[in-house]
Amino acid sequence: MIDRRLWREARTVRRFLLLTAVLGAVVGLVAVFQALYLARVVNGVFLEGQNLAQVRPWLLVLLGLILLRAVLSWVNEITAHRAAAEIKEKLRRELLHRLLDLGPLHARGERTGELVNLLVEGVDALEDYFARYLPQLFLAALIPVLILAFVFPLDSTTALILLFTAPLIPLFMILIGKWSENLTQRQWETLSRLSAHFLDVLQGLTTLKLFGRSKAQVEVMARISNRFRETTLGVLRIAFLSALMLEFMATISTALVAVALGLRLVYDRIPFEQAFFLLLLAPEFYLPLRMLGSQFHAGMNGVSAANRIFEVLETPVSSGPEKEEGTSLPGTEVRVSFRDVRYLYPEAEKPALQGVSFELGPGEQVALVGPSGAGKSTVTHLLLGFVQPEQGVIQVNGIPLNQIPASEWRQQVALVPQNPHLFFGTVADNILLGRPGASPDEVEEAARLSGAHEFIRELPQGYQTPVGEQGARLSGGQVQRLAIARAFLKNAPLLILDEPTAGLDPAGEQVIRQALDRLMQGRATLLIAHRLSTVRRASRILVLDQGCLVESGGHEELMKARGLYYRLVKTFQGVAS
Repeated sequence: MIDRRLWREARTVRRFLLLTAVLGAVVGLVAVFQALYLARVVNGVFLEGQNLAQVRPWLLVLLGLILLRAVLSWVNEITAHRAAAEIKEKLRRELLHRLLDLGPLHARGERTGELVNLLVEGVDALEDYFARYLPQLFLAALIPVLILAFVFPLDSTTALILLFTAPLIPLFMILIGKWSENLTQRQWETLSRLSAHFLDVLQGLTTLKLFGRSKAQVEVMARISNRFRETTLGVLRIAFLSALMLEFMATISTALVAVALGLRLVYDRIPFEQAFFLLLLAPEFYLPLRMLGSQFHAGMNGVSAANRIFEVLETPVSSGPEKEEGTSLPGTEVRVSFRDVRYLYPEAEKPALQGVSFELGPGEQVALVGPSGAGKSTVTHLLLGFVQPEQGVIQVNGIPLNQIPASEWRQQVALVPQNPHLFFGTVADNILLGRPGASPDEVEEAARLSGAHEFIRELPQGYQTPVGEQGARLSGGQVQRLAIARAFLKNAPLLILDEPTAGLDPAGEQVIRQALDRLMQGRATLLIAHRLSTVRRASRILVLDQGCLVESGGHEELMKARGLYYRLVKTFQGVAS
């Protein structure tokens, strides 16, 4: 069982695999000479009456062969694990790069726990495939042929028995493997589901406690765990059955060789030393095939994990600025133009945007408003290059956005989202995401401008205070100020604000507003507004409805028009009051 995709990956470490094959061949050759000298010693002592002094040279050679075989087997295993380690590192890197290339929209449709399990357990499951199963496959094909090359000139009867019984072992291995293939795949899927659900429970623990559903989730976890236990035991039952059948076939085959040799030995048709040598070779002949059977299920686990790994790796990335070559962006200011832009999400029936056109120039503050699902977030995703328009063009300083390298373009954009993400690390580490090479003084200045310096000083270790995943230990306003500090540190000419004051108390909102006022000065700013009270001071307000740009203008102008914006404001005021 060779998976073509995994074999393609194995070719990247072919030097290690070639060394493994050569070492395996040498180990097989040593095994032949080991059997030869053992047969010579036994024959000399028991039939020819030789003493210890006479057989000592043979014993020393035999000891050397045993030690050499052990050393070669050890080096062979190290080489195989080295090859597996390189392939695992390569696949992890490719998986991570592909997930980053696919962007947040793809990740949003996946379960985080399942992806984490894939990156860790899934890639680790390939260890046995590359370090044990694949090298053993080479040995199972190489060593029996090598042994047959020695046996055929000595005794054709024994060679024919070995030749005709050998295929029975891989035949039974394949038949049992086909039986267990679906069960092994189901075991991997159950493990992935268990990991994903466990992470969901941990992340939503507060909600579960609030609604009194934590104990119910314990029952769900127990049910999934029990399903995983049952599938694992099913796989183990098949593995033990497979081992039993393979051992049985190898034992019966060895017994056939022994009976054939014994009968001819009784009738003096073969010398004892030769018969004993051939009998010693029989287990060595079947050993690689038996070992291949024992590694077969480990190989199947690797293939099951590989199915999901390559499913992610083969997911197409939307064409666009992910490539690193392209047209450089001229100037330090940014002017963005949407011209007749249309976008339809995969599997969606209606376009998220239909023929949207607008411009955003340096120093302008343009607000996007509209009902939920109007297309505001889609504009952001297009502007950040996470997706590409199906129709129309997005230009930056007159250059199509898809011609600008992603790394260069995203250096020109700072995003302050509604729910910023803080990573596990220190406060300074999280601010430094804006510009990793910044000095401590620059980090502190960015924190001052964002209004974060005061509360950071009060933390136990100041800027070196560890914060938990997703900003644990900090309030919502503090997390938002750190996100604004990132934007100050990045100092990008284009700023995207996705309602950064949502959910804050009046005092915290005032601090954030002051920081944002400082941040927006001199920058082209796109404000995604969910709370209409935040857009009154915008240079221009764009009103989206069902993917279409239906209104554009200032606050007073749009209120006088009594269109959708007017109705949204009145509705918001009614709710707020």
